[in-house]
Amino acid sequence: MTAPVNLQCPRSGYTDMESATALGNPGFLQGVGSELVFTQDASGQYRAFYWQEAERYGLKNEQVVGLPLTDTLCPIAIEAYREQIQRILEQRTPERCIHSFSYREQCFTFELVISPILQPDGKTTTVLVMGHLLPEASIQSVIDSLVPLSLDPNQKLLTQIARKIRRTLDLEIIWQQTVKSLGKALQVSRCIVCSYKPDDLEVKVEAEYSQKGVDSKQGKQLKLDSEPYLRQALFCREPVVIEQVGSCETRPQSILVVSTCYQDKPNGLISLEQWDRQRQWSEAEIELVRELAEQVGTAIAHGIMYKELEIASEQAEEASRLKSEFLANTSHELRTPLNGMIGFLKLVLEGMADDPEEQRDFIQEAHRLAIHLHNLINDILDIAKIEAGKMELELGQVSLKDLMHNVEDFTRNLAQQKKLSLNIELPVARDEIIVYGNYQRLLQVLLNLIGNAIKFTHEGGVTISTEVLRRKVTFKDQEFPGLVRVRVADTGIGVSLDMQARLFQLFSQVDGSRTRGFGGTGLGLAISQRLVETMGGVVNFYSMGEGLGSTVTFTIPLYQEPLMISTQQNE
Repeated sequence: MTAPVNLQCPRSGYTDMESATALGNPGFLQGVGSELVFTQDASGQYRAFYWQEAERYGLKNEQVVGLPLTDTLCPIAIEAYREQIQRILEQRTPERCIHSFSYREQCFTFELVISPILQPDGKTTTVLVMGHLLPEASIQSVIDSLVPLSLDPNQKLLTQIARKIRRTLDLEIIWQQTVKSLGKALQVSRCIVCSYKPDDLEVKVEAEYSQKGVDSKQGKQLKLDSEPYLRQALFCREPVVIEQVGSCETRPQSILVVSTCYQDKPNGLISLEQWDRQRQWSEAEIELVRELAEQVGTAIAHGIMYKELEIASEQAEEASRLKSEFLANTSHELRTPLNGMIGFLKLVLEGMADDPEEQRDFIQEAHRLAIHLHNLINDILDIAKIEAGKMELELGQVSLKDLMHNVEDFTRNLAQQKKLSLNIELPVARDEIIVYGNYQRLLQVLLNLIGNAIKFTHEGGVTISTEVLRRKVTFKDQEFPGLVRVRVADTGIGVSLDMQARLFQLFSQVDGSRTRGFGGTGLGLAISQRLVETMGGVVNFYSMGEGLGSTVTFTIPLYQEPLMISTQQNE
């Protein structure tokens, strides 16, 4: 590829004006040494012309200049030819190509190099064209040799970058290939690509190409409110060009931003910045970036879908593994009480009890195991309902005092058997505290949480405390004056920080050996979370680590605001 032609010709000793005159002189063109050489303006009009084979085909060099293009040696694809001249003048970049010309029903195919002529004031209004006539037999081979160069360099660049990003579904590679290829090709100071999610107030810089001396933006979050041109490009769906007025070391001189989209929805931005000089972005450059943004937007969408599919596949495999593990543990948990029941009842039926008191002990133990088995089966049925989306609750007014009284009746004896303290603390109010929920399910949640606390505590105790949060909430189109937060804290074995995320997963247990050692399916916390959420509340778990105890809290809507006796801390 040749460089743009400058009007100053020191080898020949021409001045600027003399150089311009020389380029319009057929004798000078003949001295260039090319078979075909001519100059044209932006419209394609010949300004000077020389072809050493012209007379052979009945064409005079001097007749070409000044005639309408259609009346002389005329490009067959005349509009495409004129567009190419316009592009070369705008980009100031020479191009190698082939074009067919016609004259008096004759057709001539030339291999050409078209270069812009730079005037002393820096403007380009004329091109210099040099080339030679191609024999019929060699036309196809020359066309093949030009394919890598392409008749349109921008189209070549677009094809190259698009081919690279279409080869992969890896988002990191797509982002990196885009900025690297585009940044180098357009020789910008910095090129970044940002990701965007619907309704976000900022975009994230996912990849960056930059020259030395330009501070990196890699990984940064760019707020749309602080950079209005980013918001404009993102939502107006049109390229945005920013020209910096005056000198400023902290801002680029010129910026071109285009949004990437998929199915008419934006999913990112491509931003090109020029820091070292003022830059006029040509229409061809803007169109190149726009077309590339469409390709990148589609590639990003496909990459995101592939990543989501990978995650879903991994989650499905993990869920399958957890369910298999859960079924193995649960079958053990179901068999243990069932075998115990059968054993004690068999002893009674075969008269193995020594006296009525021992017989009564056997029956009581069988009854206890039956209750335990009943609770296990209820947990499994609840999980089945939750997974099937059939967990429907009838909600109404529930007395917090009555609820806690019944909870104490069910759990006090269990705590005493392990020599643990059990404290229940209620807010002091002049009137009754009423919450909005389902009584049986709230009782189930509390029994699950307190039962777990007692099960995993060897010494110390369990404390159940409640507080009123005066904060209006809306649940199922109904407004409530606040929330009641229930806290169940124990001094038990605790949970390591890295394992706490698994606590609320269905079919997942922090440690399978714990379930074997302490009994149960490990579903209590997951079931409690679903039940509380169905009643408009939230469950949270806290533990500083193994051996440091645990605290579980949940909220439930407050049906009516009570008159408190002592001042409560509001949130």
